[in-house]
Amino acid sequence: MRWHDIIIDELRRKPVCGYQPGASPATEPTSLSAIALATSEHLEAANQATQWLASLQADDGSLGIRQGEPTPCWPTSLAVLAWITVDAVRYAKQITAAIHWTLSVQGERIEPTADIGHNTQLIAWPWIEGTHSWIEPTALHVRALKAAGYNEHARTREAIELLVDRQLPSGGCNYGNTEVLGQALLPHVQPTGLAMLALSGESDERGRINRSLAYLKQSLSARTTTASLCWGLLGLSAHGRRPAAADWWLESAYGRTTRRDQAPYKLALLALAASSSKGIL
Repeated sequence: MRWHDIIIDELRRKPVCGYQPGASPATEPTSLSAIALATSEHLEAANQATQWLASLQADDGSLGIRQGEPTPCWPTSLAVLAWITVDAVRYAKQITAAIHWTLSVQGERIEPTADIGHNTQLIAWPWIEGTHSWIEPTALHVRALKAAGYNEHARTREAIELLVDRQLPSGGCNYGNTEVLGQALLPHVQPTGLAMLALSGESDERGRINRSLAYLKQSLSARTTTASLCWGLLGLSAHGRRPAAADWWLESAYGRTTRRDQAPYKLALLALAASSSKGIL
């Protein structure tokens, strides 16, 4: 895949990157860049990214969005995944501090009501401290905790229960709600892909994971937006269900991305989705 090599070359030149070309560096795209580079065996460039992440880490172990924006701290999970992928021994201190912070943070419970369809008493992780737990930050923290060896920790297991509970009855998931005022919400590809990535290796007695995987497989195509396509494919690949047309879809998304904005965030995701069998994502 020549387009994949072109992406890696671009990331290698600028491993510390932002969401858009020329934008200030940010934790999420730089973490994804580090993982993509390490997966492609460009460790020197990957280390530049992980060193920058280490310089951004606060005393409590968290990382904010970017320098000067210390909150919200949900990208801490991605930094953990980057450090583990690049050199878990070298970054052991940073990983330990980040995991300590992760385990100290929890989403807020909401009193049960007939108007809300999911179990509001389960605790996982929010986007912003002091708010309810949601699918995407929870999935990323679960993935990081599993990678760090905390698969059986009580917080990880409760978060797994939450992710299963938040699957829609017909498959897929919304961003965190299932039913509101008696109305079932629509599923979306990106949160479903992230949830499936986190739920890799989990049992599925109720068939909810299988229905969500089926939703993903029938929802993806060459026209799926780049980030959703990548997370969707990563979720499917984590369960051994990568579609045969995946590489063609990714190449189509790469073409759109280079024509529109050449966003480093999207390029890193494309590289990760293209080599999902090799890395932590």
